[in-house]
Amino acid sequence: MVRNVAGVMAELEPEDFYLLSGVEQGMRFSEWVNREKLPKNSGLSAEEVDYRIDRCMTRELVERKTIQYEGYKLTVEGYDALALRTFAQRDTIQGFGAPLGVGKESDVFEVQSFKPLALKFHREGYTNFREVRRERDYTSENHHVSWLYTARKAAEREYEALETLFPQVSVPRPVDHNRHAIIMAKLDGVELAKAKLESEQVTGVLDLILSEMADAYEAGYVHADMSEYNVAVGERGITVFDWPQAVPTDHDNARELLARDAKNIVGYFRRKYPAEMPDDVDIDALSDAIAENEFERIGAFAV
Repeated sequence: MVRNVAGVMAELEPEDFYLLSGVEQGMRFSEWVNREKLPKNSGLSAEEVDYRIDRCMTRELVERKTIQYEGYKLTVEGYDALALRTFAQRDTIQGFGAPLGVGKESDVFEVQSFKPLALKFHREGYTNFREVRRERDYTSENHHVSWLYTARKAAEREYEALETLFPQVSVPRPVDHNRHAIIMAKLDGVELAKAKLESEQVTGVLDLILSEMADAYEAGYVHADMSEYNVAVGERGITVFDWPQAVPTDHDNARELLARDAKNIVGYFRRKYPAEMPDDVDIDALSDAIAENEFERIGAFAV
């Protein structure tokens, strides 16, 4: 599990961040940054680099290898520290709170600003780099791709989608973005997978989700990873979150991905609430109606 780096931020000095930024710059070109390149990359003297490396190593912000040459790379915590410092310098956040959710591809924490917000660190590529590189089209053609690049591109894609979709679509309000991290509004409600809907609520909630998918398509995006784990249900309605795999509607596979999203979410409701759902649904007709912004209710697509 990745360690929460917020506790060491107060111990770090500006020169520590110069060193971390220098390692980050070098990792654009190789996994391990040669020690000899760090003075130029960081703007520090060789002696200062030695001192800062020791400080950052002690705090587990960088790693070292000595096979073939002495090289360094950022840890996840080191990359987190760089993003947190940028948010603090922008006055986007003033405090760091408790975890809101920890997953395979992201960690989410509460942060304090003018009101409580959510900070999402993307982790794509850190533990399953080969799989992510193969599946995500923003990494597949790059020869040298670090997990930093993969996570940063995922965050960029998600933030761009949120900025485009909000407020037309019920998504978390985007606030700020830096490197692999996004600041956004906290989710209202609970994850659909954990929600227990009353019988009379089932098709109504599904209709809301499918309507949001139609609004997103009209705004130019397909979620491309729709499931019961990417929807929150609250008193004010539903919120669709986790958009790093979103594709624009002019993507070659957009309609195929839209149909898959519709099949996934309808399939979940049929498995969990079989008594309230139609026995069968025409997914092709449903996805066509979503794409043409003609969807009204799931019952119209019962077979």
